[in-house]
Amino acid sequence: MPLEDREQSIIETTAERYCSCRGSANFLFTLWKRVRKYGAFCTGITQNVDDLLQSHTARTMLANSEFIVMLNQARTDGMELAELLNISELQLSYITNVDAGNGLMKVGSSLVPFTDKFPRHTKLYRLMTTKPGE
Repeated sequence: MPLEDREQSIIETTAERYCSCRGSANFLFTLWKRVRKYGAFCTGITQNVDDLLQSHTARTMLANSEFIVMLNQARTDGMELAELLNISELQLSYITNVDAGNGLMKVGSSLVPFTDKFPRHTKLYRLMTTKPGE
């Protein structure tokens, strides 16, 4: 299959680092906006939403993203996300001080809560877990 017929992906795993420097933030912002024109999509991953939300550029990128998965957040981070993404108090309860496997997805203009209780005593769980010692 020709390259132009395949979907491409760019994954950024430390988005908050790029957004803390103006030049890097501008590059990531431009990339975020343009890759769709080339049949690609960007994925940004962060464990520190607070740092990310301090950047106007990052806030703009999040507000204009069609798909976001939010997991457990501190109350203050959740409130920032609620303001930015129009998350109700009830919806916020799915990401504030919750157990692993719970979250909220933004899909287009919809917010969808989810619970995923993955069996812990499986080979697949051991391959996927991010908890040290498991």
